Amino acid sequence: MAKNRTGRVSEQIKKELSILIQSEMKDPRIGFVTVTGVDVTNDLSQAKVYLSIFGDEEKKAESLKGIDKANGFLRTELGKRIRLRHTPELIFKIDESVAYGSRIEKLLVDITHEEK
Repeated sequence: MAKNRTGRVSEQIKKELSILIQSEMKDPRIGFVTVTGVDVTNDLSQAKVYLSIFGDEEKKAESLKGIDKANGFLRTELGKRIRLRHTPELIFKIDESVAYGSRIEKLLVDITHEEK
């Protein structure tokens, strides 16, 4: 039963944060950012938010710094949009799975071209 609730809450947080980051944030440091996933603890006290950021390492660091700076704003707005007793603490992390997947895909393509 608790797994269903945490899953629903994490999906709702993902949806609302995506909207907030894309439309509400005015920080010029934040580039093209996509929320790829949210993991919420069982007691709903913390939420790890995984972000995919387009650009080089410097751009990723700047965007993450801008989002960390706006953590209070994002948490407040999230509390207004999602009716929970306590709004979870937001922990932002860069999601490297997309880059890792594209690297594996490139390696597989290189192997198939070498065999031919």
